[in-house]
Amino acid sequence: MAGMDEEQEKPAFPEGGSAPSTIYGPVHSWRVGWSLGVDLILVNSICSFNCVYCQLGRIRVHTLERKLFVPTHQVRQDLVRSDWRKADVVTFSGSGEPTLALNLGEAVEAARDLTGKPQVILTNGTLLHDTQVRRDAARADRVFVKLDAATETTFRRINRPVEGITLESVVSGAEQFRREYRGWLGVQIMFLPNSRDPVEAYLPLLQRMEPNEIQVNTPTRPYPGNQWHLESRGSHGEVRYPARPLKILSPQRLAEIEDYFEAALPGVLIRRVPSGRKT
Repeated sequence: MAGMDEEQEKPAFPEGGSAPSTIYGPVHSWRVGWSLGVDLILVNSICSFNCVYCQLGRIRVHTLERKLFVPTHQVRQDLVRSDWRKADVVTFSGSGEPTLALNLGEAVEAARDLTGKPQVILTNGTLLHDTQVRRDAARADRVFVKLDAATETTFRRINRPVEGITLESVVSGAEQFRREYRGWLGVQIMFLPNSRDPVEAYLPLLQRMEPNEIQVNTPTRPYPGNQWHLESRGSHGEVRYPARPLKILSPQRLAEIEDYFEAALPGVLIRRVPSGRKT
């Protein structure tokens, strides 16, 4: 499979101790309120992107292959032991791209049945061309798709996708998902000082995707480098491992982008990361 490497079967956490939980948080997010995280990857950092700003650091397994990483019954058990009652939503994100988990749809239903909370999926959209992935994602109440570039050159430089994935394949997959999905669709855009694409260039892509919401963000979480740390999946404050801060856009520039989208896309909710916030 594209991008598979020998690290896939090697858990990044020490053996012999207690198994880590698939559940983390809840943590407060400016996007969704108090969020309880679900990690269906868990065994490693595994994604079809290797974004230059990723809070997980360098992705250890770069792939498009869907697998069962942790069984749904483990998710249920971990949920029972968690502080799920304190959460506003349950968010599927974690240690990589959640749509790579074969049991995503089943786990969403299990979490909803147990908690009664709205279910949220954060995805990079690389697998939305797949019919089964779209069916799985459609079980969530809200789905947020990443769009960090408006040109193929910037897409490859910022998101560093696995071989075979293009900006057009992501946008067309999200476009198809929008036609089928009746829930709340959001687009998350991470703006970096070196993104270079003019904000106007995003407009035709966003018009195709028809989101209910656009989130304007900049990377306020530090980058851990080559070493993955399990706790980075819920990094919402001071980190206790080596990491370096990234250059970010100024609050003034983020406000200008927000104003542009509000004028260009009436009826779409536009939100931006508050200054100084890390969630």
